[in-house]
Amino acid sequence: MSKLNGKVAIVSGSGRGIGREIALKLAGEGAAVVVNDLDAEPANAVVREIVAAGGRAVACTGSVTEADFGQRFVQTALQSFGALDIIVNNAGYTWDNVIQKMTDEQWSSIMDVHVTAPFRILRAAADHFKETAKAEAEAGQEIFRKVVNISSVSGVMGNAGQANYSAAKAAINGLTRALAKEWGRYKVNVNSVAFGLIKTRLTEAVAGDGNNSTIDIAGKEIKVGVNAQLMKNVEAMIPVGRGGTPAEAAGAVYLLCIPESNYISGQVLVVGGGRP
Repeated sequence: MSKLNGKVAIVSGSGRGIGREIALKLAGEGAAVVVNDLDAEPANAVVREIVAAGGRAVACTGSVTEADFGQRFVQTALQSFGALDIIVNNAGYTWDNVIQKMTDEQWSSIMDVHVTAPFRILRAAADHFKETAKAEAEAGQEIFRKVVNISSVSGVMGNAGQANYSAAKAAINGLTRALAKEWGRYKVNVNSVAFGLIKTRLTEAVAGDGNNSTIDIAGKEIKVGVNAQLMKNVEAMIPVGRGGTPAEAAGAVYLLCIPESNYISGQVLVVGGGRP
């Protein structure tokens, strides 16, 4: 029997990359999934893929930074599937610069997507978690629910050129630890996964050499990509000898969603191939 049968998950930023793999992994283990992306087509494509494989999924499109998104995201799960058991705060991007050149917009945009948006989603779920846990306790049941916040080694160790991203990912680790203490009585495990180098469209693009790879975020063209030589240097320092895949990243999230992790909470799991 699949370990997540009967569970309902919401996964932000799950139309592409790591988020897509997380949604597919959870669905493959039996969870119904609410898929989110900025754009309708990637989200709907993941929904179709899950349904075609015999799973259950719906889309909730839009930016996680919209003020009402958290409430809408949670309500989509409750209205579509009647429950909410797993929250994965995955949506995000990088907008790098050294601090003397970093604008207020760069700072606030990264803080909004990586800290404020997860805060709003979790706040929107609080009453449901509390009320459900109370009813289950009165019935003599102990049922655990899961929150997995996606962090980064940049939030653990810091990274030059990423003052905004490093600060935001450190903040999500702080939020994780605070909610682990607040929500323990509701049987909610709250953990972070801090990824090292995971090969996605944001890292696979080659920066420099006249390359102008960008992503569109709410009408802003954000440059992405990693210098090819820098990528080789980073991979050389990883004990397993390479960057991780999105599927491997999803596997780490899955570990914190299954019953075997019911006594793990308030932790930051570094997923870096042996590199801290």
